[in-house]
Amino acid sequence: MARSIERIEQDITAIKQAIRAIATELHSNYVNYLTILGEALQKQLILAVYHLCTQGYPDKFLKLSLNQRQQLQQGIRKLGQKGAQQLLVYLQGGDTEETEETEEFEETEETEETEEFEEIDETEESENDPQSKIQKQKYLDPSNPIEVAQWHQDLEEGIQNTLRKVSQDANSLIQKAGILPKKLPEPILAAAAAAVSEASGEVIPGPPNLLNLVIEISSDDESEDSSLTQLMTLNLRLGDIEFADNTLLSARKQIRNILLQLNKLGKEYQKKHRELKIAEAEAAWRASWFED
Repeated sequence: MARSIERIEQDITAIKQAIRAIATELHSNYVNYLTILGEALQKQLILAVYHLCTQGYPDKFLKLSLNQRQQLQQGIRKLGQKGAQQLLVYLQGGDTEETEETEEFEETEETEETEEFEEIDETEESENDPQSKIQKQKYLDPSNPIEVAQWHQDLEEGIQNTLRKVSQDANSLIQKAGILPKKLPEPILAAAAAAVSEASGEVIPGPPNLLNLVIEISSDDESEDSSLTQLMTLNLRLGDIEFADNTLLSARKQIRNILLQLNKLGKEYQKKHRELKIAEAEAAWRASWFED
């Protein structure tokens, strides 16, 4: 015989209160984590681009004028700042219209002057953009472990999207500066930012947040001749960024511990709801039963 419905409901209420407290703690820890991550992202982005320019393509970097180098460096710093802002956007409340300006950053059209590198402009979010879905889909009930877990999953997806977007935009900026091959197709840069090479690409181990690829590029003429080209591109990886920052690693560990508590309470929450349904079904049986 199941326990009384009232007692089970009291247990569920207590569990929901505990889950709400866990959700609040999780949100607070993510504010701290994403703040630190934003700072680390900016530092690691600059270090990676420094390595790419000085170790990967020193000859091409030396061909740039002082003004061109400064423009490139300024553009990279701006990308890092916008990436850090984007991370915190996922935790902001209110209308999505208020945060649309920081939702995405895309490059403006290329100017005719090759000495100028364009900055990345913020544009309106797309309805099909997974980042905009994350912004709109906040957990409606912080006492529901399923919704809190979904919020966490969407947030982590948003972090990865931001790293990919910053990497892709940085690669495009470096390409426009004349350091990466001008004729390199955009899909290759996008694939590199996602740590996936297209066509006949092969990944080679390299420094943190950089991706070494060997790709096959066909010649411009109609012949079947092609050549293997080694390419170094930017590829911000969360693991690399965390590994280089002990404070960030510690913040991630705290989040993992909170998620373990959430998982434990979530299982208890489901167990109690199952028990409640059984008790209600038994009560309904007794209420409708009568002797002949």
